[in-house]
Amino acid sequence: MSARTHKLINEPGNIVDEMLEGFCAAYSDIVQLGGDRLVLRAQPKALGKVGLVMGGGSGHEPAMLGWVGRGLLDVNIVGEVFTAPGPERILAGIRAADRGAGVLLCVSHHEGDRLNAELALEFCEAEGSDKVDMVILYDDVSSAPKGRESERRGTAGLFFVWKLLGAFCEGDVTLEAAKALAEKARDNTRSLAMSLSSCASPVTGEVMFKLAEGDMEIGMGLHGEVGMGRQKALSADETVDLMLPPIIDDLPFQAGDEALVLLNNSGSMTLMELFILYRRVAVKLREAGIRVYKSWIGPYATTLETAGFAISLCRVDDQLKALWDAPANGAYMKQV
Repeated sequence: MSARTHKLINEPGNIVDEMLEGFCAAYSDIVQLGGDRLVLRAQPKALGKVGLVMGGGSGHEPAMLGWVGRGLLDVNIVGEVFTAPGPERILAGIRAADRGAGVLLCVSHHEGDRLNAELALEFCEAEGSDKVDMVILYDDVSSAPKGRESERRGTAGLFFVWKLLGAFCEGDVTLEAAKALAEKARDNTRSLAMSLSSCASPVTGEVMFKLAEGDMEIGMGLHGEVGMGRQKALSADETVDLMLPPIIDDLPFQAGDEALVLLNNSGSMTLMELFILYRRVAVKLREAGIRVYKSWIGPYATTLETAGFAISLCRVDDQLKALWDAPANGAYMKQV
């Protein structure tokens, strides 16, 4: 299955800036565009609250962009396509998010993101700031074995962390408590993705990876990182039956647990396919005695036009359920 190489863009060198201009114009009641490609809340949160910052490469929209707003993130630092923003730009995002109670930098675990975040924190330390910390976020069960969770990649399941943490930091909490909550949400989240076809860079036109027609790969990362292996594509039910057990067994999720469920569209899956897939997910979770608290289906963390999807589960208790149900107003995450 070939990738779509022609993109409806203007000059390739302008795609990130033009995307941000369009996004912020479309949602001007929620976000505003700051200098150095910072997406900010249109109305900053109150003074005395912990600020939340996320950075990452473009090409995964609406991830990060759509989670800036009330009850969510304060600042998103936007990089080039699949390229983490540099430490100086992260430092600018931290400054923009500072409301006097500290800033938590949320880092999706990929090498470039982590290294640039660590450098940015060194800059903060050199400036004498002791109110900045970072949390490394990961969820992909295919990228490292159980017991080595900290080596795993951040993927679609970070969707849960952003919402839960954003709600928590609308309250009068400390920076230390915010980091602990982010770690709690992260440690209760597991994801696994699959791909049927690749995407092409809007800058170079190069295809990210190649899959033979009729094949699929389980566990591929957001940037085409190697997963658990390739095989002939299966039916919807067979694919879910292959993917769900590694997720359930890894935490492990147990009978009686309640979970948030995300079925994430990697880019070009149809809603028809996604609902057929979710039908099977719901059946298998019910058979396992796991209750679905809330479910979300759609393109929330994409890789351009990649054909594929991810299943993410987040085990929730009373605290996390209350935070999930708390109000939020982002472009792609609304909770009333």
